[in-house]
Amino acid sequence: MRTAPDVRSHVRGLCVRIRHGVALLLVLLPVPAAAKEYDLVVYGGTPAGLTAAIAAGRQGAAVVVLEPSRWLGGMVTGGLASTDLGRQETIGGIAREFFRRASDHYGGKFMWYAEPHVNAQTFADMLAEAHVETHTSSPLKSVDLRDGKIFGITTADDRAWPAATFIDATYEGDLMARSGVKYIVGRESRETYGEPLAGFRPEKPRGFTPEVMHQGCACVGGQGPHNVHGAPTAIDARDTTGQLLSGIVTSHAAEGSSDRLTQSYNFRLTVTQQPNNRLPWPRPANYQPQRYALLLRLIEKYPQIPFARLVHLAKLANDKFDLNAQGLFSTDYVGGNVDYPDGDEATRRRIWQDHVDYVQGFFWFLAHDERVPQRLRDDVNSWGLARDEFADNDHWPYALYVREARRMLGRYVMRQSDVQTNVSKPDGIALGSFIIDSHIVQRIVDAQGITIDEGAFDAPSWPYQIPYRSVTPLREQCRNLLVPVCLAASHVAYGSIRMEPVYMQLGHACGLAAVSAARSGLAVQDVDVAALQSQLRREKQVLEYTAPQGPRSRDLPGLVVDDTQAEFQGAWQGSNFAAGVDGGYRHDGNANKGQSSVRFRVTVPRAGRYEVRFGFTTSSNRATNVPVTIESADGSVTRHVSQRSAQSESRFVSLGKFRFEPTKPALILVDNAGTDGYVVVDAVQLIAEP
Repeated sequence: MRTAPDVRSHVRGLCVRIRHGVALLLVLLPVPAAAKEYDLVVYGGTPAGLTAAIAAGRQGAAVVVLEPSRWLGGMVTGGLASTDLGRQETIGGIAREFFRRASDHYGGKFMWYAEPHVNAQTFADMLAEAHVETHTSSPLKSVDLRDGKIFGITTADDRAWPAATFIDATYEGDLMARSGVKYIVGRESRETYGEPLAGFRPEKPRGFTPEVMHQGCACVGGQGPHNVHGAPTAIDARDTTGQLLSGIVTSHAAEGSSDRLTQSYNFRLTVTQQPNNRLPWPRPANYQPQRYALLLRLIEKYPQIPFARLVHLAKLANDKFDLNAQGLFSTDYVGGNVDYPDGDEATRRRIWQDHVDYVQGFFWFLAHDERVPQRLRDDVNSWGLARDEFADNDHWPYALYVREARRMLGRYVMRQSDVQTNVSKPDGIALGSFIIDSHIVQRIVDAQGITIDEGAFDAPSWPYQIPYRSVTPLREQCRNLLVPVCLAASHVAYGSIRMEPVYMQLGHACGLAAVSAARSGLAVQDVDVAALQSQLRREKQVLEYTAPQGPRSRDLPGLVVDDTQAEFQGAWQGSNFAAGVDGGYRHDGNANKGQSSVRFRVTVPRAGRYEVRFGFTTSSNRATNVPVTIESADGSVTRHVSQRSAQSESRFVSLGKFRFEPTKPALILVDNAGTDGYVVVDAVQLIAEP
């Protein structure tokens, strides 16, 4: 008698059987062959997923990529063409190879800033060279999970995909969630991981002057940092009937509290001013001009505001620009993504289309609404979608920019300290270095009826290692799944990690780890990390950052509080242009004088006299008269500090000696009132008298 596999290997013919006196003519058709078993199934054709597949394919593994949408490449081929880098020296391996090969299309120019269609072709070439099988339009239907191990997945076409190992490289974490791996959606409280940036964060209006807002963004034509998010000035949140304007909500959450909200999404557009390649802004299928009432009020506050202050424009090759959001009201659809991370397919389709309508409506409003000044309308209409991008999608970007969705609760959850101070990890598999950046989560109304943003922040980071433990689930939940995108990180830490080159480097590591696990029969948690790190180094992944940096707060004597632990009011911008304590510092942008301050709190372990030192980086454009107030047990004293003069080797200047008590924290307040240049804050240090 043949076994079932033996039978499946033969074509069955006709057969006549007699049962109960009845002749039955059975036409036995061929039984489908068993599904091919892969070493690795990658679910999600994002840059992380494709990089993982390429890494595994180069090892000779049998690899397939299953992408739910019609397109491969995620944000890198779907709209985000101006790559967010941080320190580019931290990017290596297949990620750097990809961007170099894309730049080869331009003779080595435009490294990091190739056009979307060039990025797509580069991925296609690299996948073909690595013999990676790919399938688009293959959304997940079910997961065969038994005893903490995935045996296979089934896609919507009822095709089975068995494999030894799996990688969830989606932006949403769908395979992870369907595999019983625990995760979180939203923001932790400040207390959860001791993160100053965590939780509900209302921000007061920044008080930007018309001169600042009428200048345009310095990023146009260059690759400068984003302008700060948030309300530039006080704007009424209600209409003449007392109703809240569209998109503004009431919130009574406690500052620093947790919720299930994430930072806003948008589309990253490829635009141009070249007449022969410029298409007019499309009118959305569902245009609702009332959605832009707050935008109109912003324009009325700053009647000379240019288009380049309402959006962020970063130059690409061939006179194209990557258009992103900035400021209080831009292409970010604030509050529009609430149900997306855990939403079913129908919910996500609805939210996706709503984002299309919202973002297209933003441009249509600016380009055509007669309440918009003619000068601004002309400015907006000088731009348009690039005709030679996304031609099979009405020239609209392929990918919704899902900045954040689910985040795994894995073996080690990255948190704020891990991207600023506790940056070394024994099992590091990739580096991150971008600022900690969150776009607006909500627009809310304060007690005075003023519109304020909530949830936006940016803060410096120090180049940091991401551990293998953060891409692996708990063993008891799943033993053969790796998660390079929705990895284990807090909302705050994810704000820095969530950059495509970082995802790609994590994908590179996960691809190699998956092959190791598949060939050894080990759980992914048991992969030899030292061997993995050695292989990554051979493939030019950067695992350590050795360039000169400023001092680390934990290595300095006395009590040190970095700017990342301070309390800020007003408009402060993060920077790591010069080496600061723990890698970065803040400055006031030499603007909004008298409206920006920072407070450092230091709790002393015992009563006594302490020398108070103020840390900052110097430059010729710094203020010479920065007021610094010290509140001690003996009262309040203000010193004025020049930040242009050379500092001591310790990078701190002494403000004097003061008496402090353990029951009352030492307070050091830095203000920018009346200052004559950039005001910089980096850290404060207290040294106890012997």
